[in-house]
Amino acid sequence: MSTPTPGNSRRQMPMPELPKGEIISTYDRYEDAKHAVDVLARASFPVQQISILGNDLRSVERVTGRLTYGRVALMGALSGAYLGLFLGLLLFIFQPDNAAIFGVFIAAVVIGAGFGMLFGVLSYGMNRNRRDFSSVMQMVATRYDLITEPELVHPARQTLIEKSRG
Repeated sequence: MSTPTPGNSRRQMPMPELPKGEIISTYDRYEDAKHAVDVLARASFPVQQISILGNDLRSVERVTGRLTYGRVALMGALSGAYLGLFLGLLLFIFQPDNAAIFGVFIAAVVIGAGFGMLFGVLSYGMNRNRRDFSSVMQMVATRYDLITEPELVHPARQTLIEKSRG
């Protein structure tokens, strides 16, 4: 195991930890907490001393639609076409003869779309009885606290009260 030297150019990432301090204010929506930090920033408050802490995290899975072979084939073709587009661009950059590059580029996109469609349909066919819908997963907090150092709590609250009146 090596020991870091003072001249080491790589920085070590700090371990994640919860911010310490006192609560300035609490909000039900993240947008409201973000707006409060914007208000403090416009008032020249040292916002680098503030943290937005999300509490009571919940996992939310939003169902976006029903999966069918047609929809899976289309999604697979699109993702495969993107891969083909990327490979086509690589061929375009590194090909010494640019005369036939347009045909190679189109072929890469079409072949990528075909393989993407094939793999998508095969994967869906093998897992069909387990999951017949598509969804998006998010983490959402039920409460957001603005936290700062104890000596900055009162000035921050005063600033937020003054700005909310005016």
